[in-house]
Amino acid sequence: AGRGGTLLKPCVVLYVCPYVNRNSKEDLFWFLPGEQLLCEASTVLKYVQEDSCQHGVYGRLVCTDFKIAFLGDDESALDNDETQFKNKVIGENDITLHCVDQIYGVFDEKKKTLFGQLKKYPEKLIIHCKDLRVFQFCLRYTKEEEVKRIVSGIIHHTQAPKLLKRLFLFSYATAAQNNTVTDPKNHTVMFDTLKDWCWELERTKGNMKYKAVSVNEGYKVCERLPAYFVVPTPLPEENVQRFQGHGIPIWCWSCHNGSALLKMSALPKEQDDGILQIQKSFLDGIYKTIHRPPYEIVKTEDLSSNFLSLQEIQTAYSKFKQLFLIDNSTEFWDTDIKWFSLLESSSWLDIIRRCLKKAIEITECMEAQNMNVLLLEENASDLCCLISSLVQLMMDPHCRTRIGFQSLIQKEWVMGGHCFLDRCNHLRQNDKEEVPVFLLFLDCVWQLVHQHPPAFEFTETYLTVLSDSLYIPIFSTFFFNSPHQKDTNMGREGQDTQSKPLNLLTVWDWSVQFEPKAQTLLKNPLYVEKPKLDKGQRKGMRFKHQRQLSLPLTQSKSSPKRGFFREETDHLIKNLLGKRISKLINSSDELQDNFREFYDSWHSKSTDYHGLLLPHIEGPELKVWAQRYLRWIPEAQILGGGQVATLSKLLEMMEEVQSLQEKIDERHHSQQAPQAEAPCLLRNSARLSSLFPFALLQRHSSKPVLPTSGWKALGDEDDLAKREDEFVDLGDV
Repeated sequence: AGRGGTLLKPCVVLYVCPYVNRNSKEDLFWFLPGEQLLCEASTVLKYVQEDSCQHGVYGRLVCTDFKIAFLGDDESALDNDETQFKNKVIGENDITLHCVDQIYGVFDEKKKTLFGQLKKYPEKLIIHCKDLRVFQFCLRYTKEEEVKRIVSGIIHHTQAPKLLKRLFLFSYATAAQNNTVTDPKNHTVMFDTLKDWCWELERTKGNMKYKAVSVNEGYKVCERLPAYFVVPTPLPEENVQRFQGHGIPIWCWSCHNGSALLKMSALPKEQDDGILQIQKSFLDGIYKTIHRPPYEIVKTEDLSSNFLSLQEIQTAYSKFKQLFLIDNSTEFWDTDIKWFSLLESSSWLDIIRRCLKKAIEITECMEAQNMNVLLLEENASDLCCLISSLVQLMMDPHCRTRIGFQSLIQKEWVMGGHCFLDRCNHLRQNDKEEVPVFLLFLDCVWQLVHQHPPAFEFTETYLTVLSDSLYIPIFSTFFFNSPHQKDTNMGREGQDTQSKPLNLLTVWDWSVQFEPKAQTLLKNPLYVEKPKLDKGQRKGMRFKHQRQLSLPLTQSKSSPKRGFFREETDHLIKNLLGKRISKLINSSDELQDNFREFYDSWHSKSTDYHGLLLPHIEGPELKVWAQRYLRWIPEAQILGGGQVATLSKLLEMMEEVQSLQEKIDERHHSQQAPQAEAPCLLRNSARLSSLFPFALLQRHSSKPVLPTSGWKALGDEDDLAKREDEFVDLGDV
């Protein structure tokens, strides 16, 4: 296939191995259903990322239509028995084809990016992964013909544009169709039926003002929208069909005080004055439906023009990830002296802060001012998904449970039409479309989890493996651009009624990836569920959530200058028509005053973990998600330290309390159900790494904490003491 040219049908004939002996004792390679071997090379040396000494293990490097895998000749050197947190689908030395970020070759000690057809083949292959692993393979001792085959095969199958139907997702689903078993304990709401949306409306008490509609059933109105969604009750259903779902306020969530969060995609830009007048009249009617002062007041947030751009996110992450794609120990220490300045210049943490701040601003409008908020975006499928999810996570304690969080992602991201296929660049068809919006969301969620651990039923390990699952093509969750695209390619919307629709796995069935013992690390043992009240207790009781959040702020009955009101209707319409106008919302000074008062007031009070939850967004409070970004760098680990050591001690105390409780119960002959046992994987914390469970007993580098490249500039001991703040170990990040 030509780079940037016409999309050609991928050819695999050149790289398919004609015979695979799967029963040989020498062949220790495990195949998933539908997986085929494409090419392989023997006598490959896999380097150990330690220091400049090139230590490694010999073995075979293989490439299938699912992954690249290294099979060591000495299995004991690769399989650490202490690695108890094992993924059943992806091994320690496996890289799914979708997880490959960049491929480099070393020619005469010079590192070059590899792509397309090669005239000369490298003596060393370096693979940078999207989960930030770095693999280095020495091909110096491999036969020349095998080097050509494996290098060409890996480049082709990871970088050439693909057709959707050629994804391994379909090969796996077809081969495993009769063996697919869903987890009966998975109660995630998928939002693929009208009943699911009605249930969500009832749960949030939004059914008084909003209704679930089936006007798009069969995707006959719009392929971008899900088959079922929720709109304001007064909105006629024929309005949805008018502009194929554009310009329609779609419900996201309702607050306990009656305010709601809505989103809307902009109408297509038109030059014809007659069409513009029709669109303006249409939007005027829509606006009157949702803005009915003093009962219904709407504030708009234009995320397309007054917030982040997708290009900013992509640029920041491209710089940020380079801090963690370390080829060797020497490179790590050489960059350590300027690590914090590089981190700041990437602007990734600043983008996280801006996202959290925007979510808090919207929360303040809904909670303190009792206003509806309408999020605007061109297609309402990127930043709308991000901000609406963060707002719900902060305001709705149900979304902080594991089932609630998974249901939130299903509702706002999967059914919300986030283009996972394009944003993750799974097909390699357009690099410009690749933007890590969902990863940015997970990083924002991690900041909340890190600052308020007891409020979440899931752990940071859960978030880390969820981010890894973006690149595992046996789950349908993150491999389609819309519900319509998924249903069409599964055979549900096809004309052939004879064929049976494919049954694709969802990522929420964690038993596919992890054994029950490993799954205990996904659940937070410190989380305490909200006690359920009986009807007698519930009567006359004011919700704790509401009491805590009724903060002494400015009056909710605002002057016409606050938000979008009658005299600003024309501005809203112009904005939705594609004529972007900056500073459409209330004055920045007033907004900042309301935000600061709301923010400071909440943080001055004790935290109700089952109520509103706001993050700290000051500079020092936002941190690097160490477990995800630093887990593959041995030098960044603290053996026997970090949060895992604290958690281990807490679990020991919990076990003691549980043991005492059981003894008390025995004395009273109480027949109570046994409680969940604390994860035994966390015992003996002195032997664990701070980046557990992804690193256990990795060897420490012999290099000092201070970077060697800066020794000459440090001066004498007195000067070193004065400048100690400039050199900080990564373990403190």
